[in-house]
This record gives sequence, structure tokens and C-alpha cells, in this order.
Amino acid sequence: MKIKLRNLEEKKVYEIPEGSTFGVLAKKHELETGRTVFAVKYNNNIKELFKIPNEDGIIEFLDLSTSDGVKIYQRGLLFLLEIALKELNKNENLYVQSSIGNGLYCEFETKNPSEDFINKLKEKMNELIEQNLPFKKENIEKFKAIKMFKDAGKDDKALLFKFRKKSTVNIYSIKKYFNYFYGYMPESTGTLKKFDLIKQGNGIVLLQPNQESPDEVPEYRHLEKLSSTFKEYTQWLKIMEIKTVGELNELISHGKESAVELIRVADALHEKKYAMIADEIIKNDKIKLILIAGPSSSGKTTSAKRIALQLKVNGIKTIPISLDDYFVERDKTPRDENGDYDFESINALDLELFNQNMMDLFEGKEVTLPKYNFVTGKREWHQKTLKLEKGQILIVEGIHGLNEKLTNKIPREWKFKIYVSALTQMNLDDVNRIPTTDTRLIRRIVRDFNFRGHSALDTLKMWPSVRKGEEENIFPYQEEADIMFNSHLAYELAVLKIFAEPLLLQVDNTVPEYSEAKRLLRFLDYFLPITELEEIPKKSVIREFIGRSESVKISVY
Repeated sequence: MKIKLRNLEEKKVYEIPEGSTFGVLAKKHELETGRTVFAVKYNNNIKELFKIPNEDGIIEFLDLSTSDGVKIYQRGLLFLLEIALKELNKNENLYVQSSIGNGLYCEFETKNPSEDFINKLKEKMNELIEQNLPFKKENIEKFKAIKMFKDAGKDDKALLFKFRKKSTVNIYSIKKYFNYFYGYMPESTGTLKKFDLIKQGNGIVLLQPNQESPDEVPEYRHLEKLSSTFKEYTQWLKIMEIKTVGELNELISHGKESAVELIRVADALHEKKYAMIADEIIKNDKIKLILIAGPSSSGKTTSAKRIALQLKVNGIKTIPISLDDYFVERDKTPRDENGDYDFESINALDLELFNQNMMDLFEGKEVTLPKYNFVTGKREWHQKTLKLEKGQILIVEGIHGLNEKLTNKIPREWKFKIYVSALTQMNLDDVNRIPTTDTRLIRRIVRDFNFRGHSALDTLKMWPSVRKGEEENIFPYQEEADIMFNSHLAYELAVLKIFAEPLLLQVDNTVPEYSEAKRLLRFLDYFLPITELEEIPKKSVIREFIGRSESVKISVY
């Protein structure tokens, strides 16, 4: 008897003998495409290659052209890096810090490694790759795992498992080394041939192929301002005395008083930063326009209002301008490669009119601003005119705010650009990083349900398109910002968990998005909940997503 597995993308049906592993099928696919397969998605569930299908179904191959394939590859490389580090110096430890540009920034126990040491690390990793060692997986009882990691001096792992509801833990091992990784691993070290290590700051950057460059390791693009923002948030975490999710859970477990103090300190740090941004703006009397940009669910709206409030405290009035009102009419809207309207393209905006309106306002003229009708796709006009008073500043929030093309007629010295994003710096443990994208996706799921009537499935379906727009229209310009604001709150995932879990549980296993919903549920399971919602400040950025916010009420023209 044979198992039939249908690949929808290739419109092809594979047949394998009953009892065969997914690895058998993966080898066939690799011979046909030249791409290494790291796992498969079988009936909307991710499966490792040693698993055996038990019935006919739908299959998707996860290679480096897929986000899941890239994540698996990265986990494998991190384990190799850790082993190589230990083999060179058994007292060294690996600390994964953050994603910078197209690389992963890591530090060791010994700061500022030499070029010679980094080259030895690469050599050792290549030796392990050449040996083609299997990643052995063992499912063990939770308390046994806690003891194992405590005995190995990995208290961060032991603390993470302490609050985990699941009674077992998957441990991966190579030779005498073992560790826990959040997610699946490759079949063997021999599949991880392409990588690079580059010295950066006090540590190194791990580079690997990605979805945009699945066949080669892309050149590293260092983002200095983003890196500095991550470092700033690391200092904030030190103030709050939490570095990992295990430490966060420990704090929450101490009771309401500890959770409330964390909430207050985290939001106070935000308020202090907003005040500092306002001070920077006030220092420069040439600034006439504040541009705020950032990816989806980064907290741009709250940040714009909080900065406006801080400026008002200092006697400066602001007027918000909505970029949405500058859309070209529907018949002039550009289309994407699928023929759909591309509202996220900068060419979907009437740049000429926007620049003319802004310059007229700066010159003291009365201006009638446009108002876009999203139902008809036509431009309308406000009935009243707008004229700037002396000292007033315009605030524009939108995805293209950092792109000079948006404001190409306005002198650069008149503009102050702010990049806002939820840059998660607290990790699960020392090597398992929380991607900033996950935090924003969970924020978006909660907000879309609360304020837009969308299900979690609706949000998951549109998320790849949202991410594509961010990669094209936002991230290339983030270093153009005069200042960056990290809107992440150390406690927020413990709050969002309460709202997101019931929504994600509604995603059925018959849809392709099920595997992502399942992954997010597993991720949220690591967090103890914070239920003291009434203690969250009304102006907190998290209120933009969970609701009941009290923001400064200002009319948008």
C-alpha cells in the first residue's frame, strides 16, 4: 500500500510506500529542485523528516525559500555555534541578543572576541558540518529536564521550564552536548553548509541564507541606530531586573504587587522616552514637520499622541495630518504583481499634492485639505481651511514617513523623523530569541478582533502581505530616522496572552494557517498571565490593542 501526498504548489502527487519517512520524499524533492528540505508541512502540521505519514494528505516542503525553513536552519546553526564555542572553551556561553539587519547578533561570556577566535569558531562549525552528525531528539519528563539543565549550569532553561504547563520537554543533542530549542531542528549538521560569522561590537553576527537569498549568504547590512535601540532596551530590562521569560514568570508568580510594579516601571520608561523625544524636537526651532513611521502594530498612533502631549506640555501645539487622505483616486491606484490594488505603494499617494499642501501651510497660507472617500475611491475636500499658527508643528503618521520621496519638496532640516517598532529584546532564554515580528503579529490579532471585527484566521491570512509591504516600504528606510522608539513593553505578552489564546484556538486544522496558529499558541504557553488589567495606564501603548485607552483627543484633518 502506498501513501499519496499532494503538493498544491507544484500541482503534483507523490507516492511513497507505507511506513516510509518524510525524509524519503524530501530526498526526491531535493533531487528535482536542488533545494535542501528541512521539514515538511503535512496536513497543515509541521513534521520533522524522521516522522512517518499515516494517511494520504497535502504536503509542503520547507526549504530556505520558506519562513519556517529559515527558522529551522537558524536553530541548527545556533546549536552548532554553541557546540563549537564549548569545544574551543568549555567555560564559554552563548547569548543570543537580537536580529540586526539580515543577521543575528550574539555575544559570549568573553566580550569582544578576536578575529582569530571567530575564524576558529567557523573552522570548528565547518568540521561539525563535514561530520554530518544527526540532531538527536528526546522527549523527557519536565522535572528531569529541569535537573539536567541546572546541573549543566543553564539556570535560564530550568527557570523557563519551571512555569511550563506541558509535562515533557523535547531535548536535542549532538555528541555530548544537549540543549532545548523553541521549534524544530534540521535532520543533520550536514545540511547547514552555508553560514558566516562577522565580528560586530562586543560579539558576532551570525549570517545565513534567507527567503530573499535562499542559495547564498547575503552580505551583512549593519543598522547602527537599530542596534543602539536594542542596547537601550537591554538597559531598561536591567532596571526591571528581567532578562528572560523565565525571570518574567518568576516575577509574576510573586503576586499582584510585583506585577503592578513592573507595569508602572515599564510604562514610566516609555513616558520618559517620549519626553526625551519631545525635548529633542524643542531644541531645534527649524522643525516644522514630525514624521512617524513603523511596521504594522508598532504603536505609531499612541506614540504620535503621546509625543503631541509632551510637546503641548512644553507649549508647542501640533496638528496631525492623515496620509490616508492623500490616496490617489481608485482608477489611478497602482496594482501589485497579482493585479490587486497596492495601497501600500508610495505611488498610491498623491505626492505632488501632499508636498504642495505642506509647503503652503509652512508659508502661512490657508489650505483646503483633501479627504479620501474609501467607499467611492474618490477624493473629496474638507469644508474648512487650515492655517498654521506661529510655532505649530505638523505630525504625519504613516508607513512612508521615513522615505524622502514622500516629502521631497520639503527641506530636510524642517523634518524630524521617528521610527517606532516593538523591538522585543527579552528572550525565552539565553539562546531562544523572541522575534519582534511575533510580538507585532500577536498585537495585530488582538487589535483586529477588538476593533475591526476580524478573526485570528483573517489576520494570519493577510499577515504575509503585510510583511511583504514592510520589507519593501518601511525597513529599507528605518536608519533614516532621527530617533527610534521601542514600543515594546516587558509585560505585554503576559497581557496579550489572555486575549490572543481564545482567538488562536478558533483556527481550524483544515486551513494552511493552522500551523502558525499552533506555533503562536505554543509560544504564548511559556508566559504566565498578568490579569491586573486595571493597573495598565490608560495611555499605555498596549491599550491601542487591548482597548479602553484614553488618548489625547485631537482632530485629524
